Amino acid sequence: MTDRRAAGAEDGGPSGGALLVVGDVVTDVVARHRGPLASGTDTAAVIRTVPGGAGANVACWAAHGGCADVRLLGRVGADAVAWHERELIACGVRPRLVVDPQASTGTVICLVDAGAAAERTFLTDSGASLRLEPADWSEGLLDGVGRLHLSGYLLFSESGRELVRTALASARARGVPVSLDPASAGFLVDLGVDRFLALVQGVDVLLPSRDEACLLTGLHDGAGAAAELSRRIPLVVAKQGADGALVARNGTVLTHVPAVPATPRDTTGAGDAFTGAFLAALLAGTEPAAAAAEGCRAGARAVERVGGRPPALDEDTASRERAARFG
Repeated sequence: MTDRRAAGAEDGGPSGGALLVVGDVVTDVVARHRGPLASGTDTAAVIRTVPGGAGANVACWAAHGGCADVRLLGRVGADAVAWHERELIACGVRPRLVVDPQASTGTVICLVDAGAAAERTFLTDSGASLRLEPADWSEGLLDGVGRLHLSGYLLFSESGRELVRTALASARARGVPVSLDPASAGFLVDLGVDRFLALVQGVDVLLPSRDEACLLTGLHDGAGAAAELSRRIPLVVAKQGADGALVARNGTVLTHVPAVPATPRDTTGAGDAFTGAFLAALLAGTEPAAAAAEGCRAGARAVERVGGRPPALDEDTASRERAARFG
């Protein structure tokens, strides 16, 4: 185990095996409006209801990026479990969805400015998604797994934090490298920087946005923040939006990967797309800088779509996935 983790500290982790994602599955209501919101009256918008959740999106983009075995552990309400399961399978993901006996499926209202930048604002009702708990975990979930990815949203509930501790301990015992995306600068403020950094001890790869990296270090420079975080985490891949991504290790930014030009329609899930494609490339044995370039390509494709997911598999492939899942 020691030798395997030492290798992972150099190249992002061993290649091969399945990707297990543990995280949030939610319903996104995306409202694309042009111009400012009109307080107290109507604002015209194009509104769509689509499957979402940072963890689920990462899993779908990893499958889209070529990872043949992507698994997802999440928690939903009885109100939408069948729909979410179908949508995940249609993207090539093997879902293990726990049905919450009390809470409904989480819902996020995504207000997207339909202008050139397609910036978005979230109104979040986490619902069942943050009620994942250690009882939902089992050691068998890591069978055949080459990498574990944790959605940072898990850290924003007590039960989720306990699950993260449990999953991290299991992964470390098996020598499975672990990645984590901090998920939300707004929620990080409430959690506290010191508490977050203590919770992610043992994580091999951290994938923050520029805002999250700056918040976690108190620095205002994206490169400086990525470098500083890499003194704590073996590999830091900091997403910089339209400026691409930074790969940092041992207190030094090793690579600046440029963004891929795109015409944004909806930036929801762009960071998840980056993370999913990056992890798929790592599992295929790609070194981190080239994996980050795959992430940038996926992020560019994501912003040109509405919603946080890649295109579903064709119906024949989806039928085979369903047959493999359910027999």
